[in-house]
Amino acid sequence: MTETKHLTCIVCPMGCQLSATVEKGVVTQVEGNQCPRGEKYAKAEVVNPVRILTTTVKVLHGDPLPVKSAAALPKDKLFDCMAVLRNVTVKAPVPLGAVIVSDICGSGVDMVATAAVGEA
Repeated sequence: MTETKHLTCIVCPMGCQLSATVEKGVVTQVEGNQCPRGEKYAKAEVVNPVRILTTTVKVLHGDPLPVKSAAALPKDKLFDCMAVLRNVTVKAPVPLGAVIVSDICGSGVDMVATAAVGEA
């Protein structure tokens, strides 16, 4: 069975409107991209969409700490990861780049601090 997926490329500001032809779970053709990055994006997005997760975690007696995933996470695991992070509280000080949660949801990806937090 052949199907066509329509998506907007997010790799650069051009926002190309892409059409990806999918046959048996494999992208066989991509149209509408203005550069090779659009084709690569469409192939990955249709088969295995991933996203960088950015959010905050609680700091004991302080302002929230911004964190992000060290690599892209499978899109279908984002809500599970957010549920884990909702229950995380860290104690200051926290250095920039500190691993806040290792291997979140068994993904092999760490959540890291994107700012430093001093003593409360």
